[in-house]
Amino acid sequence: MDAAEFRKRGKEMVDYIADYLEKIDKRQVFPDVEPGYLRPLIPDSAPQDPESFEYVFKDIEKIIMPGVTHWHSPYFFAYFPAASSFPALLADMLCGGIGCVGFSWAASPACTELETVLLDWLGKMFNLPEEFLAGKDGQGGGVIQGSASEATLISLLAARTKTIRRVQSEKPELTEADIMGRLVAYASDQAHSSVERAALIGGVKIQNVSSDDKFTGFGSALRKVLDEDKASGLIPFFFCATLGTTPCCSFDRLLELGPICNKENIWMHIDAAYAGSAFICPEFRHLLNGVEFADSFNFNPHKWLLVNFDCSAMWVKKRSDLIGAFKLEPLYLQHHHQESGLVTDYRHWQIPLGRRFRSLKLWFVLRMYGVTGLQEHIRKHVRLSHQFEHLVLQDERFEICAEVVLGLVCFRLKGSNELNKALLKSITEAKKIHLVPCHLREKFVLRFAICSRTVESSHIKFAWQHISQLATDLLKTWEQNHQQQ
Repeated sequence: MDAAEFRKRGKEMVDYIADYLEKIDKRQVFPDVEPGYLRPLIPDSAPQDPESFEYVFKDIEKIIMPGVTHWHSPYFFAYFPAASSFPALLADMLCGGIGCVGFSWAASPACTELETVLLDWLGKMFNLPEEFLAGKDGQGGGVIQGSASEATLISLLAARTKTIRRVQSEKPELTEADIMGRLVAYASDQAHSSVERAALIGGVKIQNVSSDDKFTGFGSALRKVLDEDKASGLIPFFFCATLGTTPCCSFDRLLELGPICNKENIWMHIDAAYAGSAFICPEFRHLLNGVEFADSFNFNPHKWLLVNFDCSAMWVKKRSDLIGAFKLEPLYLQHHHQESGLVTDYRHWQIPLGRRFRSLKLWFVLRMYGVTGLQEHIRKHVRLSHQFEHLVLQDERFEICAEVVLGLVCFRLKGSNELNKALLKSITEAKKIHLVPCHLREKFVLRFAICSRTVESSHIKFAWQHISQLATDLLKTWEQNHQQQ
């Protein structure tokens, strides 16, 4: 393909993508395929000779689309949002076109410098404390990671290195292996599984801290488990607080947990993967109160801020903590500006060496929507979640299982877990909307997340009418079966 054909085919692809997104509500949200559907549709090996663009293009609808779950459909209410917007898509095209691998300032100065400035922009949008910003001479700063899972792992590994060095300075007789065997990380029992996975990769123990009746991590529960572990000779070193938990969007009490972590020399990382976007709205900023106690903070613009995947924003108070944990300087990566103090080499802030020019899509979105446009997007989703909550509360057969704060509603039929599993099965098999469940203590609960950029009140009404009718049918069958027994 030469440049002339690229121009032609590129325009065709843009038209295809625009049509796909404009008409996505006409597609079945959840695919009607079985595992292994794709292999019989394509050859066993790659073609020996080149194939035409037309030949490849026609297979998109034939082979790919039948197996796609349409995350941007207004009938997609599962997981959390996957952000997307036309400005972000255009910027991603430019990112791919430039094709730089920005592991250092010298590898592409604009790639590094735009990211540093934009993370300051983003932090200022929700009044992140000054210590987290790079500025012209700050000690902190931001970086775009691939996911919140990466940010948690990076924070844990940096905390591990920092703690090992501190303990060895206090007790030189202890080896690194001695200390590693005693390190313990902590998170609420509502924290995302990626925290446990980070501890697994980091080779350290992890303890769950009990949450309260609102599924919130709180100070006295952390203090209790810390005292027990310290009495056993263990070394607490890391706590992951969650703002907007995956099961029900609950918020750990930072103002209780933060001072404990600071007093005990425990690195506090805040995972606000979903909820963090809402903090740009003044009415939700109080949910971040206590961030001043944290060592690192992360949220995903690629969830709710109209920047498509991957774009996970992470800040640290002291970037030297990250660089000190990951810095290696082989000759082939060195450059003559690296010791100037004026540049950032992001390879020291992350697990992979290479990195995409991800800040371009954040730049396009922030400029083309503005803060007010992004705030309205958040507020619209929150209004729609309360609309759905209101519909549920009007039906005495159902119950709301957790406080609705942002764009997630946790609900269920009053009755057994088996009944609610049957309801979800009916919803999944109908394939008109898409939901996923969670467990809240002993209850099997359905999650209704407002996800699509294009979702409207009419889609919420349709979804509720659909769920309500399926519940009616299910309860009728359920009662008949129980009467027969």
